[in-house]
Amino acid sequence: MGNKKWSFVRAGGFDQVMLTTGADLLALDQLDQKLWVALACPVKGLEFDARTLELLDTEKDGRIRASELLAACKWAGSVLKDPEDLAKGSAELRLASIKDSAEEGRHILAAAKAVLESAGKAGSASISVAEATEGRKIFEQRAFNGDGVVIPDAAQDPAVQRAAADVVTCLGGTLDRSGKQGFTAAQLELFFTEATAYVEWLNKAEGKADIWPLKEATADAVAALTAVKAKVDDYFARCRLAAFDARALGAVNREEKEYLPIAAQDLTMAAPELAAFPLAHVEGGRALRLHEGVNPAWKDALSTFANKVVTPLLGEREQISEAEWLHLRSRLDGYHAWQAEKAGARVEALGAEAVKALVGGSMRAALEALLAKEAEQEPVASSLIALERLARYQRDLLALANNFVAFKDFYERKRPAVFQVGTLYLDQRSCELCLRVDDAGKHAAMAPYAGAYLAYCDCVRPASGEKLTIAAAFTNGDTDNLMVGRNGVFYDRQGVDWDATITKIIDNPISIRQAFWSPYKKLLRFVEEQVNKRVAAADSAANAKLTGSATEVAKAADTGKAEPPKPPKGVDIGTVAALGVAVGGITAALGALLAGFFGLGMWMPLGFLALMLAISGPSMAIAWLKLRRRNLAPLLDAAGWAVNARARLNVPLGASLTKLAVLPPGSSRNLSDPFAEKPRRWGVWFIVVVLLGLAGGWYLGKLDHLLPTPAKSVTVLGSSAPAAPAAAPAGAK
Repeated sequence: MGNKKWSFVRAGGFDQVMLTTGADLLALDQLDQKLWVALACPVKGLEFDARTLELLDTEKDGRIRASELLAACKWAGSVLKDPEDLAKGSAELRLASIKDSAEEGRHILAAAKAVLESAGKAGSASISVAEATEGRKIFEQRAFNGDGVVIPDAAQDPAVQRAAADVVTCLGGTLDRSGKQGFTAAQLELFFTEATAYVEWLNKAEGKADIWPLKEATADAVAALTAVKAKVDDYFARCRLAAFDARALGAVNREEKEYLPIAAQDLTMAAPELAAFPLAHVEGGRALRLHEGVNPAWKDALSTFANKVVTPLLGEREQISEAEWLHLRSRLDGYHAWQAEKAGARVEALGAEAVKALVGGSMRAALEALLAKEAEQEPVASSLIALERLARYQRDLLALANNFVAFKDFYERKRPAVFQVGTLYLDQRSCELCLRVDDAGKHAAMAPYAGAYLAYCDCVRPASGEKLTIAAAFTNGDTDNLMVGRNGVFYDRQGVDWDATITKIIDNPISIRQAFWSPYKKLLRFVEEQVNKRVAAADSAANAKLTGSATEVAKAADTGKAEPPKPPKGVDIGTVAALGVAVGGITAALGALLAGFFGLGMWMPLGFLALMLAISGPSMAIAWLKLRRRNLAPLLDAAGWAVNARARLNVPLGASLTKLAVLPPGSSRNLSDPFAEKPRRWGVWFIVVVLLGLAGGWYLGKLDHLLPTPAKSVTVLGSSAPAAPAAAPAGAK
């Protein structure tokens, strides 16, 4: 695709494009994305400038995508006179390199000069990334900073400030670049729409007697009636039921047994069990008493209802009938209907008079004027952001592309890749392939497909309480001393040390050398475990026997009678026979092995090597296959990347990622360890080897011609001896 001639290098088992010039970056859209190493990466968890990544993430979804990187390269190339400035990685942006023939370039150049002038560096030929960033930050702290949000402090008039604060309070506000809450044009429009609707709703009720039957006291009357409405309706419904059928009288008044749980505890007027009972004693056609003979839990509410509703509308009453209750409700229905039509509830908390003043006055125009001033600063803000973007892109784009389109930094091993967050020191090793992990459980579900030996570590800074989780790849050495709970030290890319503890291990082969010794180590561990079990069982049996004997002695001392000793159990003849067969089988197998081995003669060393290879071969073959499949991609995919290639971690690369402890060149060593175990003398080993050789030679009959008849192997072992003459076939003469 396109006419660009690309150069590739073979690394990690696949072809990677070489990006070295600005022209390479501008032509990236011509490179088939199937040849990109990655198509997306996360914004967080990378050792890369966070602000640059934030500017690249135009979709604000926490990921950098291929399309966003391409757009950044194209834009940077369009505002620079010489695209090769993108390949220099300089933190200084030369003003002369900005393309001022285009409108955007002119705005960026003007912004750069303004920032330099405010910093006291007018006339400077270049602006640094730090200066561009600081200029943008200073501008963002201004009241009018071009982000479309007006903060209350932007107003000089206290009344306008209060109105702006009211808008923010009622609608929640929007965060300004300065970090303060303000309002946008859309929010101001919504505020006055709500305020206008609220005022119109208020005006509907002015002078309406059916809405305000008690004038200013109507709202309190409605609240008092609403507080008892459900309970009064319940009372009169029960009365109607009792009038219909006298048999229901006991049930509607609640039975005596229902009072027992309440009477058994300390009573309060607010007890919820008491409030659930009827307002008063129910009888058919009975009126509702308002003061005496009512449920104590409702006495205060009924008294308030009587004072604020019954007395103003009906006069002083001790009780009301159901018809009077329905009349009271109808008198307040107009207010209820008006309340149901309420509009502009968001501004109601400001109060009716305040809202009317805002709608009827010139405050809206004053607030819109503030928005106009804010809009005037939008081009300046855009230019400052574009200036910072250009300065950062010139410095960082090529470095990011060589960790995204290609994994140059990782495979060249000259400097860490962006996903390598530090170095873990543990078990006399330094592991340089350490990835930040935000969710260890999710990461561990994908990571095993990498085929690497991983140790998840929780890292803590005790002084500050900071915490971090990493996944460290062990790609050199062995696994004998790695286990959950081991502690080490993690150094991040800034050189800060963290306490690290292994919390989870994903086991995979580290090297073929480790796989060679693995079967023998497993055998030794198995034998050790079995011996420990036998010793523990024997110790338990001895303790139990000792305890039993002591118990019997104590019992005999108390009773004066000793139990006769139990006769020993006889040995089962079948067990003896089985043991004999087992020993014979083992002896025969051992004999066959020794016969074959000694029969090799001068080739015995090769036989010994063949035996070791037979034992270690399967383990080494499995390790070889897994090491060939060891892949970086699943580790990064589990951390949020979209890796587009099989990035191999072969043995030589793995050895460079995990370094073993080595004495510095020119170091001297004193091998005299005062606490070392005393070595066995070679003479002892020589005697052992000679004795084993003589035993093998005797067994095979090689020494029979030197021994008397009773000591010969054929005499002692009979027909089982390898040197015994073969039996004659049946029928032979």
